[in-house]
Parts: sequence; structure tokens; C-alpha cells
Amino acid sequence: MILGAHVSSKNPLTEAAVRGADAVQIFMSSPQQWKAPIPRDDAADIEASPIEFYVHAPYLVNLASPNNKVRIPSRKILAQTVAAAESIGAKGVIVHGGSVGADEDVSVGFERWRKALDSFEATVPVLVENTAGKGNTVMQDLDNYGPLWEAIGAYNVGVCLDTCHTWVAGADMETAVDRVAGFTGGIALVHANDSRDEAGSHRDRHANFGEGLIPADLLLGMIRAANAPIIIETPGDAALQTVDITYLRTHL
Repeated sequence: MILGAHVSSKNPLTEAAVRGADAVQIFMSSPQQWKAPIPRDDAADIEASPIEFYVHAPYLVNLASPNNKVRIPSRKILAQTVAAAESIGAKGVIVHGGSVGADEDVSVGFERWRKALDSFEATVPVLVENTAGKGNTVMQDLDNYGPLWEAIGAYNVGVCLDTCHTWVAGADMETAVDRVAGFTGGIALVHANDSRDEAGSHRDRHANFGEGLIPADLLLGMIRAANAPIIIETPGDAALQTVDITYLRTHL
């Protein structure tokens, strides 16, 4: 079982050691800006480390947007992020599904995703994450992995399945993994998080394990079923995340 946490990008190897983590997830550029990643002085050390690294793309990325001023920079920063992830030997780059225009059918987002992945070579797997939102968001409905994979399945892609997002989107957590794997072939990464909000609320607020509203049997059952590396994105410092990592190791 590969188990780790999202940590600061400043000293990720130290952060991993403090938490006793097998893996970490980092940003390689500002999550709220279009700035390209800066080459890391510790890239060789990270690549040589036994710790598995995952990279989260900036939150601004929306490959499904109808706005060229968002969609085109999204393609560019994703390509730059993938290249940066390759430089440290990362296992995947996580990207949210994004959203289409308010007056558009969500299906146009699948074609925009295809065009984005056709614009550069994904030398590191691009892991599409399900989201908590509603309305015109592309990946709130797990069934959308079906038509999305029809559009992009030939590229170097995989699934990042988030437990909190699945819960607040109102999906059935007992069948979520089988549904998604049926469309995509499997799960590449799990974002394991409890939720501060009720099922179907569409509110993305993570909680530490045992302090949220997702029943433990559903949460742990979904993680087990995914049979994939696990990254927690729970609140708090290294001490709190260590408790969460220990909780999963104990109960899984």
C-alpha cells in the first residue's frame, strides 16, 4: 500500500519523512497563477528517492472552458507542468475536470479535453480528477468518465478518484470504483479525504478522518476497492496528517 499526503513543495522529501509517507503530492508552480514551474535544484534527489511523487496542476486549469483566454493558457500550463513532473520522475499529474459554459452541453468539454491532450506529448500520465461541483462542471458525474474516455482514452491518461468529491457530488460510494473502472480500466490514484459536509451538498471542504460526515465503512470501502496509491489532502500540519496516515494504515 502506497500512502502519502499533499505537502509543501519547499522540502517535500523532509515532509515525507516527517509523516512516514510512501508518497507525496506537490505543486510545481503557484496553484493560483499562470506562471510556469521553475526547475528544482533537488530534482535529481527527488527522482532517486524511493518516495513516489505526484504533481497537482494549478487550480486555474480549465481545459473545458469556452473562453480562449482560459482554455489556451490551461493547455500551456498543463504541458509545462507535465514537463516539470517528468524532470522529477513523478508518477502522474492530477487535473480537475473543469467546466463548460453555462449555456453549453457538458459534452463539448470532452472534445476540448481531447484537443488539449492533442496539443502536447503527455510524458507523464495526466490523471483526471472527479469534482464536487454541479451545473456545468464536467466531472461531477462519474458516468462522464465514459464519454470522456471515448475522447481521450488513447492518450496517456488515468483516473484520480477523490472520496470527498464523490460523497458531496451525491454519487454512490459503494459502486463508484466499479463504475469508473468499467469506463477507464482502473484507478491510478485515490485522493482520500473525509468531508465536512453532507452527501450531495456539492461543497468541497475536506475533513480529517473520523471528524467528517462520510461513514467510515463507505470511506474505507471505496479506498480498498480502488486498490491504488493513496494521497490524503486532509487539513492541518504534519502532526495531524501523520494521524490520518496512521488511521488508514491501521484500518486498511
